[in-house]
Amino acid sequence: MKSLLKQLRPAVLFFLAFTVVCGVAYTGVLTGIARLAFRHKADGSVITVTLKDGSKREYGSALLAQEFTEPRYLIGRPMTVSNLSPVSGEQARLVAQRTAWWRELDPENTADIPADLVTASGSGADPYISPKAAEYQAARIAKARGMAEGEVLAVIRKYTKGRFLGFIGEPGVNVLMVNLALDGLI
Repeated sequence: MKSLLKQLRPAVLFFLAFTVVCGVAYTGVLTGIARLAFRHKADGSVITVTLKDGSKREYGSALLAQEFTEPRYLIGRPMTVSNLSPVSGEQARLVAQRTAWWRELDPENTADIPADLVTASGSGADPYISPKAAEYQAARIAKARGMAEGEVLAVIRKYTKGRFLGFIGEPGVNVLMVNLALDGLI
């Protein structure tokens, strides 16, 4: 029994030492560097707006989707996590259900519904939609807000990010930023 304890002691000490070094010290140093060099991003890219009375209000993260369902807002991707095969029966059922929802929300719009509005992302938290999906909604938003469609499209263009380094990925429209701008908060 004594020899077993003698053998376990170094293992337990190494475990504790590496837990402190890798789990506490390393993490603390990297977090500190991130907060110094990239404070806004390290703190979650929270969108804070100063209101007319001088108070500040947080509206969420620019990196995480928020759910909007009212006709006056730009609506993002479905807020569910999906790892369904594109050819699965369950995926087809969900797409049909979401397509019906969009047709009910905006019966005057007979254009094809962009795929990213009826399919969920792998994370369920994608804050971006395609420019095509945003433009699809512009007439409905303009009508609900009593604005010109061109004004809505200008806000959409303002919050559309291009491809990373000009060729990686696809352009995207930040749903939350567009909605805050339409509400006159930013």
